[in-house]
Amino acid sequence: MIDVDVIADPAAAAVALEPVRARLLAELAAPASAAALAARLGMARQKVNYHLRTLEAHELVHVAEERQWGGLTERLLVASAASYVVSPEALGPAAADPKRNADRLSASYAIALAARIVREVGDLWRRARAADKRLATLSIDTEIRFASAADRAAFTRDLTQAVTALAARYHAASAPDGRPHRLIVVAHPTPGGSSRKVT
Repeated sequence: MIDVDVIADPAAAAVALEPVRARLLAELAAPASAAALAARLGMARQKVNYHLRTLEAHELVHVAEERQWGGLTERLLVASAASYVVSPEALGPAAADPKRNADRLSASYAIALAARIVREVGDLWRRARAADKRLATLSIDTEIRFASAADRAAFTRDLTQAVTALAARYHAASAPDGRPHRLIVVAHPTPGGSSRKVT
């Protein structure tokens, strides 16, 4: 089981977002049978089986083990991932796209960038797994408490200068074996971090 999977197919996204099926996916972090799930969720086994077949058809769950009980076969199913993210790709042309927003300081632009990360990295990771290769990525996540809006603006200037200098130093536009990478830096207020007005 992988840690997180990105769902790009619209039909699979609709299946995963249905409340009962979403609950079944969460319950299937460890292998379980339809009978065990039915007892745990207080649902009819036939209804659980119906939802499990739909999840299996969209490759969101798979058989982990089969057990023989007399003349019957009990299937233990497990989720394909510990958690899921729906890619903007599932929305087709309606998906968020940073190309549609010129205001790079707006919240909508930041959201569109995050959506593009999910779409692009999700697709690259799916292909890397299919080829049994590792996908080279770098993530930096930290929190900074600015004393004032002026300090935040000064930090933005310094960070922009530092990133621009690093990009100029390492960018090799004509390297024949080089591979372009996308670097995105986003800053936003920490949710629930303060009751003060966001400025």
